[in-house]
Amino acid sequence: MTTIDKFTNLKLLLIYKRRAFCIIILQFSILICHAQLFPQKHYPQDYFIWPVDATKSLSANFGELRSNHYHMGFDCRTDQRVNKPIYAAADGYIAKVKIEPWGFGRAIYINHPNGFTTLYAHLNDFYPELEDYIKAQQYKLQSWKVFLEDIPANMFTVKKGDKIAYSGNTGGSQGPHVHFEIRDTKTDDVLNPALFNFQVADNVPPTILRLAMYDRQQSMFEQSPKIYSLKKINGIYTTTIPLIIANSDKVSFAISANDKVNGSNNANGIYEAILFDNEKLVIGFQLDKINYDATRYLNAHIDYKYKKAGGPYLQHLSKLPGYKNSIYAPKNADGIIALENESPHHIKIEVKDTDGNSSFIEFDVKRYTNFSPNTDQVKKALADKTVFHPGFINVFENSNIRFYLPENSLYDSFVFTYNETMPNTGYAIHQLHNTLVPLHGYFPVSIKGPSNFAISSDNQKMVIHRWANGKDDYKKAVPNKKDKNWFTASFREFGQFQLLIDNEPPVITPIGFRDGMNCSNLSRIIFSITDNTEEVENFTATLDGKWLRFSNDKGRKFIYEFDEKCSPGSHELKIFAEDLVGNKTEKTYQFTR
Repeated sequence: MTTIDKFTNLKLLLIYKRRAFCIIILQFSILICHAQLFPQKHYPQDYFIWPVDATKSLSANFGELRSNHYHMGFDCRTDQRVNKPIYAAADGYIAKVKIEPWGFGRAIYINHPNGFTTLYAHLNDFYPELEDYIKAQQYKLQSWKVFLEDIPANMFTVKKGDKIAYSGNTGGSQGPHVHFEIRDTKTDDVLNPALFNFQVADNVPPTILRLAMYDRQQSMFEQSPKIYSLKKINGIYTTTIPLIIANSDKVSFAISANDKVNGSNNANGIYEAILFDNEKLVIGFQLDKINYDATRYLNAHIDYKYKKAGGPYLQHLSKLPGYKNSIYAPKNADGIIALENESPHHIKIEVKDTDGNSSFIEFDVKRYTNFSPNTDQVKKALADKTVFHPGFINVFENSNIRFYLPENSLYDSFVFTYNETMPNTGYAIHQLHNTLVPLHGYFPVSIKGPSNFAISSDNQKMVIHRWANGKDDYKKAVPNKKDKNWFTASFREFGQFQLLIDNEPPVITPIGFRDGMNCSNLSRIIFSITDNTEEVENFTATLDGKWLRFSNDKGRKFIYEFDEKCSPGSHELKIFAEDLVGNKTEKTYQFTR
């Protein structure tokens, strides 16, 4: 070997060592940044047991993206069956019980001595002693729908593994499963159960499906994202085009991604994503805990407009200006990449699950060479338009309609549009923008009645009908105290709005039951209650003058299961229904048993 060859080999060796050293330093730097960005979790491990007697498997995880909210726990499979035993996940006492037609359906809350609360939802029957207590409380309150929050701490103590209920499909469930949550008892923050080590095997890294880029000189609601497909090379995702050219000097990114566990094809939500610009940490998010008061902020975390228009979920790696107390860190970061010149930026995005499995996207982006800001043109184009901004009270009014959005209603600015049409019958229809812009909370809408509207008992029976995308919403409209020709109701979505008079009472329809019937062979009585506004405000049943418990799971039918409240003999059953504005219907039935 010549001296030149030796020198060349030594030079190459030094280069390789330097590269290896740089890679080690980079990985170490990422670990340090990650530790600073998201504090280490110290939740108890192996404290809680799996809550259902079924194959240990998930149909949904914590933080999975849903309509207007995050999924707030584990959806534990029940082998596609109902009435599987449900167990207390640890020692404690039953602190609360909720029964509602939608939402959790039938749910139990257990407080534990270590400061955590577990919740079990979509249940069928509770264990006998608890079931008897809940039934007695329902009769005391004369309401099937209850939320009992003051159950004495020593009344229903449980040990880890005690059977507390049976699994079901009650409430907002779409199929048999158990919704399971772990909460901080003091704050009511819902914590990611995967951080408590339920030993669900997972060495599968997240899958990254697509990349989106945005021009951050514009509002999210005034643009469509640039979508880039991805390919995987040597375990790293990258864009199919070698270099992304941006026609803007400020950009941000979003991703579509999901996660799976061993032995399952179910696409769950991701836990964490972090954005780097030229190896410098920019922003990240982590779904370790969420409060129900903040879960609607999902609409600021995703590209709401893109999803509402029929696209897949895109999760932003930037913070919208109206997103308060966000899941992003650092707190002062917005995630916007400044392309100050034509030099390319190397972008890296790390996506992780709770078991530490990671996937990466790496790509380059640069500003368009002949780019020039069009700020003045944008301002001129918006000069004669109604623009709503986040962080402000936004008001719109004309001679027939008025509303305002409270200051925390918007996540980003947008150009508001309005249109009024007069149908052949009825009052005017007011189109308030469209449903591609999300609203964080409720806002009051006031509509003026026709000029010849008579002030009478009818003005106590006014509703505002809102509809969009095949969904109807009716709210009682309250007359203005000073001008009773104006009526107000609150909503939290845009759409079409119309003021209506509602004089139609609910319709009571028995199913498989009739007046004068001998019910000895029946196990239950079922009624369907319908109304022109689709909203039944009150349902009451009495048997021989005493309140009778009818269940109303999923809000579809009212069902009474024959029990000790109906003894053998002749009986009188009265059914009473009332709608939003007080229209009432009452029917009386005689039957024997």
